[in-house]
Amino acid sequence: MSNPKGYLSLVLHAHLPYVRHPEYEDFLEEDWLFEAITETYIPLINVFDSLVRDGVPFRITMSMSPTLVGMLTDPLLQDRYLRHINRLISLSEKEVERTRFQREFHELALMYHWKFTRAREIFEMRYGRNIIKAFKEFQDLGVLEVITVGATHGFLPMMESVPNAMRAQIRVAAQSYEKNFGRKPRGIWLPECAYYPGVEKLLRDEGIRYFFVDTHGVLHAAPRPKYGVYAPVYTPAGVAAFARDVESSKQVWSAVEGYPGDYYYREFYRDVGYDLDFDYIKDYVQPNGLRKMTGVKYYRITGTGNHKEPYNQHAAMEKAASHAGNFMYNREKQVEHLHGVMGGKPPIIVAPYDAELYGHWWYEGPDWLNFLLRKMHYDQNTVKTITPSEYLQMFPKNQVCQPPMSSWGYKGYNEVWLEGSNDWIYPHLVRAAERMVSLAQRHAESPNGKERLLNQAARELLLAQSSDWAFIMKTGTMVEYAVKRTKDHLSRFQRIADQVDTGHVDYEWLNRIEGMDNVFPDVDYRVYV
Repeated sequence: MSNPKGYLSLVLHAHLPYVRHPEYEDFLEEDWLFEAITETYIPLINVFDSLVRDGVPFRITMSMSPTLVGMLTDPLLQDRYLRHINRLISLSEKEVERTRFQREFHELALMYHWKFTRAREIFEMRYGRNIIKAFKEFQDLGVLEVITVGATHGFLPMMESVPNAMRAQIRVAAQSYEKNFGRKPRGIWLPECAYYPGVEKLLRDEGIRYFFVDTHGVLHAAPRPKYGVYAPVYTPAGVAAFARDVESSKQVWSAVEGYPGDYYYREFYRDVGYDLDFDYIKDYVQPNGLRKMTGVKYYRITGTGNHKEPYNQHAAMEKAASHAGNFMYNREKQVEHLHGVMGGKPPIIVAPYDAELYGHWWYEGPDWLNFLLRKMHYDQNTVKTITPSEYLQMFPKNQVCQPPMSSWGYKGYNEVWLEGSNDWIYPHLVRAAERMVSLAQRHAESPNGKERLLNQAARELLLAQSSDWAFIMKTGTMVEYAVKRTKDHLSRFQRIADQVDTGHVDYEWLNRIEGMDNVFPDVDYRVYV
């Protein structure tokens, strides 16, 4: 095969906030993780598996946030996922029986039964309940590059006044990554793609070689980058910044032009949890009787109105294959054009997406990815998939620029995470961070038996800093939960800090809090020194 004229870097950002509630038998928000395992992570494992088995060379970059990794490796949540998937298998068995005289639905019920049974088999039998092993295996094979994220997805520009707090977010992330993937992270997905000048020095200190920004994060750099977003730029600290390509993103993301809105694809919002009689479905919704999504959905998007036609998997797969071909053709034309205007330097097209788009929101997304990677290998020689690490290795000479502050959010800067609904949190977060740094520095040499308290204080602060809470407050979904989580972690932090200062330790309470907020079991509070 001749050398390609350019490269495509597909990046999947996998992150969920740390949601784990041992104090409750069932907790609705834990479903975020369980749905992602069944609908996104296991389908991606299946796709990567089939490509490796068939000898199809491919490259994918995937961020896995430390909070997500922490939940996927937590025994309580692993047990609860098994209970969740067993319930879905039971529901699908009922559905196979209920739909036996409704041919268009019966085939779908069988599809779900197979899918759920397969998910349980992969989760429990193949990977011993720890699917992080799967992603590590693909990384060790060289087809996947897993990168890290800020420890709890904290919004870094809002920590600028307490650099040690920002360093802790990055260092704890790097330590967590090394523990789970057996090497240091080469890249990082900055939470919310939020960059501000100076953060790269902290990345460099952890051996991180690159990060991602939104399009304007590189286009507005100084001096103006010669190749726009189609080559990385080095920051003055020597860490590379890769920017999102608008064109490839729009084809997948756009609600108007994007593939996932095709009328033949599965409709996300029609679910048997809401459609079927309550007495029939009650064992599969919330214990308090409120309905919820089950993941069993029988209709296709059909159109913009309320009328929905039954989903046809065969027709949807044909669409996914067609859309994969269209995406590949567009990248070929894009690369051919860029190769010419860049004077022969092979461009890199960076196409980042939320991992949960694939399978959860866009049911056919993993199949589209499968078709795309196969077509790119067999049907053309113009563009090849690559990881950012490989690109930097092949093309180490790149322009040095200073990117400006930016994020992927609405209007491109801080507004989503700093506006009327959520700005009240930052004075509290900054004061808590300052107090944590002070505690760590005072007790760095001689903790006097207070390590447990100090380490738990670090966990509570990290959990309070999660950008997810501010984002949820802004978007207006589950606001009560996001506010409660912010206040709970901050109040626990202050209570622990008071106990450190006074020496009066409530061990019964501390035991309970350590059991609930058990993220980063190996955290060392000195990370704040």
